[in-house]
Amino acid sequence: MGYIELNVLNNQSNLAMGIDLGTTNSLAAVWKDGRPVIVHPEGEAASVPSVIHFPGEDKAPIVGRKGRDLAAASPERTLFSIKRLMGRQAAELGSELAMIPFPVKDGEDGVLRIQVDGKSFTPQELSALILNKVHDHGCRALEEEKPDRVVITVPAYFDDAQRQATRDSARLAGLDVLRIVNEPTAACLAYGLDQNKTGNIAVFDLGGGTFDISVLSIDDGVFKVLSTAGDTHLGGDDFDRVLVNLIVEGLKGQLSEEELSDPGFLTGARLAAERCKCALSSDPEAELHMVLASRGVTFHKTITRDELDELISPLIEKTIDCCRRALSDAGLKPEEVDEVVLVGGSTRVIAVRAAAENFFKRIPHTELNPDEVVALGAAVQAHILTGGSRDMLLLDVIPLSLGLETVGGAISKLVERNSTIPCSVTEGFTTYADNQTGIDFHIVQGEREMVSDCRSLAKFQLKGIPPMPAGMARVAVRFHVDADGVLTVSAREESTGVSTLVEVEPMSGLSDEEVERMLIASIENAAEDFETRRNADLNTEIGTMLTATERSLESVRAALDKETLDDIEAAISASRAATSSESPSGLQAVRDELERATLPLAALLMNNVAKSALSGKRLDEV
Repeated sequence: MGYIELNVLNNQSNLAMGIDLGTTNSLAAVWKDGRPVIVHPEGEAASVPSVIHFPGEDKAPIVGRKGRDLAAASPERTLFSIKRLMGRQAAELGSELAMIPFPVKDGEDGVLRIQVDGKSFTPQELSALILNKVHDHGCRALEEEKPDRVVITVPAYFDDAQRQATRDSARLAGLDVLRIVNEPTAACLAYGLDQNKTGNIAVFDLGGGTFDISVLSIDDGVFKVLSTAGDTHLGGDDFDRVLVNLIVEGLKGQLSEEELSDPGFLTGARLAAERCKCALSSDPEAELHMVLASRGVTFHKTITRDELDELISPLIEKTIDCCRRALSDAGLKPEEVDEVVLVGGSTRVIAVRAAAENFFKRIPHTELNPDEVVALGAAVQAHILTGGSRDMLLLDVIPLSLGLETVGGAISKLVERNSTIPCSVTEGFTTYADNQTGIDFHIVQGEREMVSDCRSLAKFQLKGIPPMPAGMARVAVRFHVDADGVLTVSAREESTGVSTLVEVEPMSGLSDEEVERMLIASIENAAEDFETRRNADLNTEIGTMLTATERSLESVRAALDKETLDDIEAAISASRAATSSESPSGLQAVRDELERATLPLAALLMNNVAKSALSGKRLDEV
């Protein structure tokens, strides 16, 4: 008897790494000795700056702290805030383009590309360099195990394209992504709030470049995101900017406009402002100090904490406005929030903490390092996904509704905004024209009623439908959003089984600002949108009724009296004369008149069908 040698042992490590891929800094953490811990080589800082410096002359990019240190001397060769470019197109970046020292344009495939020293890089490739650095930084602290399975965190507002871009970055870095987790969800895990039986939690996340507020609920181990809000252009960088403005104003008489706008000068001013801001988180006053040795110029000013608070108060108020919107979406009042978690280095600012405490009327959680809490939470989730015993379930939400374009340019929303994920929705559709053998599907995202006012995600076709009268085909369309927020759409014609499927990977994503703009537009234009949508639906319905009436009328015309025929003909003429520019009430009247006029026709057709079905049958066979 022959034997085949089988390797039945699974040598894969149970250890997985949690990574906080941040706009300003990134960190790695693992589950060790019963708790999550940040991992980094002894004697080195925990965080890895999300910075890439290109030294030129075909030398390899320098990632992390060394790259950031070279920024002051060579800012035009250093990339910051790559996370903001993920899943977006050049046209969407607006003023952010001015902050990128290299040429940026869309490739033929619609994916953003940054031109560096004659080479082209996508944001995914650049993020992969950062992920490689963070992963290596963490692995050097682990003696034997080198986990390549990871959980990566993203802002709650990241849409399909941005999440998919993050996955692609990990794949390019040679990492296996177990799960993409929302940053506020990770923060709650780090604090162990998933162990609470019930309650509502607000996660206030103010980082270097972005602000996010998420409202979550816990109910018997089910972790659900109720709502999210935020601003992609609000963070500690903006706090620094108000101090940079003080330096610029103070040196206007000593430096030219050109010198004051020089990237090297602005980088030095930003670093000086950051030092001052950080010092004011622990001291009542600090020095805002900058020296330009090459020009023999020095700027020096003592800044008190009260002065900084006054300068940044409008920015802090913006965070509170976002909190109000998030609570309104969740249907909660501030006093109904049981726990508040502060995340992000900018929450160290005393005025920020005070504002959050005052708004939510409770002392927020600040026990853990706000820079590390997201990475720690990612490590908790990684532990759970690799066999950890902690019982919990994560349910995040969809920030904007998902649907399909219907005849007339309206939208049929299948997945409503703030629906929990993962989720699946199936809805039936049919053909509009006789003998239609295919259907074009247009997937859209947004809160408005018409396709022209929403964002296009993808288009695909279902072919092979057998020719049949309009309205007879039965097509089941299924929207499935997985735990990572990636949308898959499938369509199946029931009589033949012919089907098609598309994973939606749109070429660009939406920023928090764009999501907020779309939500506000949906509210401001609600009445007008409803009227436009009603017009489109009525025009479609009238068109369908006309097609059915004219097709049926010819076969029974001789059986109808002249008065009924005249009535139907008049209604048909009025329906054809109706235009989409008419008011909904006018179109409704035309539609109702057509229905009234064709009632005798419908009755006659029903009688003919009944006679045909009963013909030649005995009473006991009916």
